[in-house]
Order: sequence, then C-alpha cells, then structure tokens
Amino acid sequence: MDEQRETLQRIVSTLANKNDEIHNFIDTLNHTIRNVQENSSNVISELDEEFDALYSVLDEMKGTMANTIQQEKAHKIQALQNQISQCSNALESSEELLEHAAQTLDIKNPTEFSKAAGQIKDRVTMASAFRISLKPSVSDSMTHLMVDFSLERHALQALKFLPVPKAPEIDTAACLVADNCITISWRMPEEDSRVDHFVLEYRKTNYDGFARAKDEQPWEVIDYIKDTEYTLSGLKFDRKYLNVRVQACNKAVAGEYSDPVTLETKAFVFNLDNTSSHLNLKVEDTYVEWEPTGGKGQEKVKGKENKGSGAPSPKRTSIGTRPTAKGSRDRFTGESYTVLGDTTIESGQHYWEVRAQKDCKSYSVGVTYKNLGKFDQLGKTNSSWCIHINNWLQSTFSAKHNNKSKTLDIPIPDRIGVYCNFDGGQLMFYNANSKELLYAFRTKFTQPLLPGFMIWCGGLSVSTGLQVPSAVKTLQKSENGLNSSTCSLNSVAQ
Repeated sequence: MDEQRETLQRIVSTLANKNDEIHNFIDTLNHTIRNVQENSSNVISELDEEFDALYSVLDEMKGTMANTIQQEKAHKIQALQNQISQCSNALESSEELLEHAAQTLDIKNPTEFSKAAGQIKDRVTMASAFRISLKPSVSDSMTHLMVDFSLERHALQALKFLPVPKAPEIDTAACLVADNCITISWRMPEEDSRVDHFVLEYRKTNYDGFARAKDEQPWEVIDYIKDTEYTLSGLKFDRKYLNVRVQACNKAVAGEYSDPVTLETKAFVFNLDNTSSHLNLKVEDTYVEWEPTGGKGQEKVKGKENKGSGAPSPKRTSIGTRPTAKGSRDRFTGESYTVLGDTTIESGQHYWEVRAQKDCKSYSVGVTYKNLGKFDQLGKTNSSWCIHINNWLQSTFSAKHNNKSKTLDIPIPDRIGVYCNFDGGQLMFYNANSKELLYAFRTKFTQPLLPGFMIWCGGLSVSTGLQVPSAVKTLQKSENGLNSSTCSLNSVAQ
C-alpha cells in the first residue's frame, strides 16, 4: 500500500505540474493575444500615417501642377487679348479712313478731289490694318501640360507589406582574428535594396559551437551597422571561442539571424602566483609591486593565517582548473624578488605584455622551468631566460640566460611584448608599441614553462589574454628577424 501511495503521489505531483504548465501556457496565449491586438493597432496607425503622407505628397503635387496650368492659361489669354486690342484699334482706324474715302468720292472739284485722294492714299499706305498679323500669337493647345500616371498607378497598385529581410550569410573566409581584434564579414543571399542596417551579436564561449547552458554568456549587441563588415577591437581573449551572428533590418522589421559562426580566439591567460612570490612583493592578479617592509608585514599576516584554517584566500582560488605551480616550492627569498605566473606553457604560441612603472629601478621579464630555486634569479640558471632592465645609477638593457649576459644597445621601451613559441623553441621580446624585435632566444624547451618576473623598487603590470600580433607573426617567421648575436646564450639553452 505504501508503494501504491508513493506511486499515486508521484502521479498527483506530475499531474499538478502539468496543470501548472497548462495554466502558464494559457497565460502566455492570452498575453500573446493582447500583443497581437496591440501590435495590430500599432501597424494600422503606421499604415494610416504612411497613406496620409502619400496623400499629402499627391495633394502637393496636384497643387503645383494645377498652378502651372493656371499660369500657362493666364499667359495665353493675356497674349490673345493684346492681339484683340491691337486688332480693334486697327479696325477703328480703318473704318474711319473708309468713311473719309467715301466722302471724298462725292467731291466735284477736280483740284480738291485730287488733293483729298492723295491724302487718303498716304493714310492707307501707313494704316496699321495692313501691318497687323492676322495669326494668333499663341496656340490654344494645352496638351504639353497633360500628365500620365499609368506607371505610378501601377506602382501604387503593386504596393505590398514590407518584406522581412532574409538572413545574412557570414563569410568565414573573410573573417580575421588578429591583434586582439576580430573582423566579421557577411553578405546577403540576394540583393535587397530595402535593407537599412545590420545588427551584430557576439558572445564568448569555451566551446567550439553553441555555448552550453551552464556556460552561456549574454549576447553583446552592435546595432545600426551600415556596412557588411565590422571590426571588434580592444577585446580580451579570455575565452577560447567567440560566437557571432548577424541580422538584416529594413525600416520596419528585422529578419532572421544568420547561422551562428564560431571563431577561435584562444589566447594565454594567467595571473601572478602570490603563494610562492617573494615576501617583499605585493601581488594582485596581474600587478606586482616591491615593498621594502613587505617581508615583515606579510610574515605577521601569515602567522595569523596559520592560526586559523590553512585554506587560501577566495580571490586566489578563482583561477579554475588551470594547471598551476602553486604549492610546488617555498617562497622566493633572499635577493630573488621573483613572482611567477600561475599557468604553465606546454605547447603552442603565446603572447603577453609587461609595463613597468617609471620609478622602477630594476626588473626582469622572461620564462622559466618549474625547478627555479627559491634563491635563484631569472636568467642566472640554465632553466630560465629573460631580458633585464636596470635603472639604478645608469640604465642598462641586457638579455640573460645561464648566468651569461648580452648587452642590448637599443632604447628601453616602456612596454615589452613577450612571444613564446614552445614547440618552435622561440622566445622573443618586442617593443610592444612598434613591434620591433628586441631580442630572441632559440632553444628546445624540454619542460613546461612559467612566465617569470623579477622586480625591485617599483611595480609591473602584466597584460594577458592577448592574441599574437600579426606583426610578431611576420617577424618570427623571418630568419632575418632573429638576432644572430644570441648564439652565445642559446647554445647552452639546448
């Protein structure tokens, strides 16, 4: 009976849930009905506005054309009335002359008759009736002002509701990922002159395809794009991929989205590992600063922490499942003011940048194997490579490996780019602004690498999640871009 009761309870629970779903669905349908009614009223109002605007244009055109006809009519009537006036004056003069000639015919005196006849002859010769044109000065035709709206009428009769634009097609071959920018290019499946603009949406993901529900990021929207190409710049590539999609919009409606395209944006992301950094270093994610009293201050804090739980701070446990070097060594000590990255490099090509504070006296930037001792300094072992900047007393710039140093007779940039090609055995340092090569190590890396930083008197900020710049890719492929004078250091790095 208990089993039957449990079964019945499950059935009741399932039925109740289904009833709730149906109630919710009914509410959704009622809400949809209200939206249909409201949206229908809105589009009817817009339809009235469009037709009112069309009527207004037609009325204005009708008034303009009617005014032109009236002006032409007034001009012709005025010209014809002027002719009538001229003809009336000529006729009056001619009738007067005709009456005078009839009277002359009654004169009996030959001398008087001859004189009067001569005068009449002279007046007839000068009479306006013989100089006036008996042809209308203007035509009575008005056909040149007639209109034919058959084409326009046909166009109006062909008016239909604005069609929904088709979904654009993203041209993956024309898309480009470089220099922390992504250029997305697309095209319409067929010409559509009514398309007014495009909407681009993108979101980051770690999956080669649609974002998973547990990892789904909100779509970022770029609206009112007039061209069929757009470049997203200033990105931090903290995810492996980027989903993008595009929709076309005309004046009234937006079309369907294009099929989403996944672009690979994998880049090297790491934080600084404060669990093994020198106690004189204050470490915060991607920033490290040297503090002369940091050792004593942090020893006290460490003592207090040891009295409680030994769990690391929540902030430093946010790295996730990345392979890290935590717990693999004691803290750096002595004059090794060193901090390492918390993520190893075991393959591929990676790039990050470092900027030093202006008052920084000495710092090193490079990579190392995990076995760097707590008293060791970057570049002074056969398992670490770096470039070193010393601004104490006088500025020096050098490349270091296996306790050997190569002076670099070039200006020290304010921002340094580090390119590591693990599989190709290349470690290159660049002027991050101009992408000019500063120095290159060539070797065979036999163990996982960690980014390494040494700082004394000052601070360093590290920029990660950067795509390998296209200029760096071009230079690292060119043998001429490598510094041949590095052989003395590289030969012991094998």
